[in-house]
Amino acid sequence: MKQRDILLIGLMLFSMFFGAGNLMFPPLLGAQAGTSLWLALFGFIVTAVGLPLFVLIAISLVKGGAQELGNRVHPRFSSAFTVIVYLSIGPFLAIPRNANVAYEMGFKPFIDSSPLTLFIFTAIFFALVYAISLNPSKMVDYMGKWITPILLLAMAVLCIAAFTQLHEPLQAPKAKYEASAFFAGFIDGYSTMDALASLAFGIVILTALQQRGITDSQKLTRYTAKAGFIAGIALAAVYIALGLLGAKMAPQGSFENGTTILSSAASLLLGQGGNMLLGFIFTLACFTTCVGLTTACGQYFAKLVPKVSYKTMALIVTLVSFGLANLGLNQILTVSVPFLVMAYPLTIVLVALAFLHRFFAGSRAVYASAMLFTGIFSLYDGLKMFGLESSVLNNVTNSLPFSAAGLGWVVPAIVGAIVGIVISRFSPQPPANKKDSLTS
Repeated sequence: MKQRDILLIGLMLFSMFFGAGNLMFPPLLGAQAGTSLWLALFGFIVTAVGLPLFVLIAISLVKGGAQELGNRVHPRFSSAFTVIVYLSIGPFLAIPRNANVAYEMGFKPFIDSSPLTLFIFTAIFFALVYAISLNPSKMVDYMGKWITPILLLAMAVLCIAAFTQLHEPLQAPKAKYEASAFFAGFIDGYSTMDALASLAFGIVILTALQQRGITDSQKLTRYTAKAGFIAGIALAAVYIALGLLGAKMAPQGSFENGTTILSSAASLLLGQGGNMLLGFIFTLACFTTCVGLTTACGQYFAKLVPKVSYKTMALIVTLVSFGLANLGLNQILTVSVPFLVMAYPLTIVLVALAFLHRFFAGSRAVYASAMLFTGIFSLYDGLKMFGLESSVLNNVTNSLPFSAAGLGWVVPAIVGAIVGIVISRFSPQPPANKKDSLTS
């Protein structure tokens, strides 16, 4: 396979990953982390770049993708978990969020906003998303050759303007970044949703490679890792640039979120042209992510329900996303963050067990026990964000190591894995999947 093809697939993967959350969260992290910027960025990159890359590799190593990886816990868990992941990073959360952010940043500042204008914008937006999603084989050309380079160039213009014009020293860290900048950044990385998206994008990357004649499992894994590494380098570079921009903007005032930081920076540095440039960046980034997610969801659900074609599934995903996007950004964000707090620990533990598969002979008891212990604590963390909590349970969770950093599920996950190992020793079970390449 030509190096040029790997580069284009890597750039396509970057454009699919890089959406609303990837633009919004690094500047806010930078503004709040201040002098602790680099430690916070390191934690952010671990979960926003490193974890998605590991998920992609795990998916490429397991025949059957995310569905088969979940089967190692239990087939019913796999079905429920995979469907929930695809719905959340697809039509129920991520796609509507990206479309709404594209409207909020790309068009709302320049027009008289109303529910009707949002409706018209999202109708045109999703019509274009569906049109490109109809031909997944052309995505590498559309997104790798053209859209990603334009997106990177536009962001470079904004960041270079910031680095050459803003010279004030970094401020002291605020709030959660004062005591544990790394862990605060680690949790912030959840918000990009990229680790969950990797579970879906794995099928898109594998399909793109197979269309280029790559069928050997080892080569698929190797080329997937290379494409993921290219995307990861680009993502990390952009996160560092946006985080530094946010840190340099902090002395300019108080900001509610990352979008206000970017808007203020664009206006301050480049005037009205800067606002237009920023609107273009957000619209293009959100559009490419929506195309990638629509394609991934369409392919997955078409395999899940073989009687329904890919085009029909892509249309259904588009229409549901269009409807939810018109509810507004605040309502979408209210649901997305608690869900991520619940889903991310399960994803992290599942992928970690996949790489450790051979060390416990692939025992299903280890997978099931570790996921059960993790799920109990991550579920409660998510419910607390919805206002559903108990003082007794709070005392239990607060006593756990790393709970102050939002990682109270780590020790229960380890205990669960140990319990699973003990169970498997006294009650031997067959491996979760004897045929998986990760066992060798």
